[in-house]
Amino acid sequence: MLNRSVYELAGGERTFRLLVERFYGRVAQDELLRAVYPEEDLSGATERLSLFLIQYWGGPPTYSELRGHPRLRLRHQPFAIGRKERDAWLGHMTAAVDSLELAPAVRTALVEYFETASTAMINQPIPG
Repeated sequence: MLNRSVYELAGGERTFRLLVERFYGRVAQDELLRAVYPEEDLSGATERLSLFLIQYWGGPPTYSELRGHPRLRLRHQPFAIGRKERDAWLGHMTAAVDSLELAPAVRTALVEYFETASTAMINQPIPG
């Protein structure tokens, strides 16, 4: 019980798929972020993010089996990601997390990870 993964504590695959579905439902309506997702249909991105999060938080390693090492910075390099894109992405992801009924510690773990990871994806200079 003490060594349960965030994946298990959150509710497993179903919870992470729902999280990503709700996130991309918001992204689909966001003009700024649609430029970061060139695919007309977001189903490919939805599946990739679902599998990545499932694996990252302690679920099956399907993402790596299908796609290899995540290499997040490298995979996001072709897209212009500045502070505005990061903030929009994080806002939608936080709203998706908050739409789920998660234990406070699980919510905190997810949001803190998303804050750190989204900041690491910034590849455009911050206007000064």
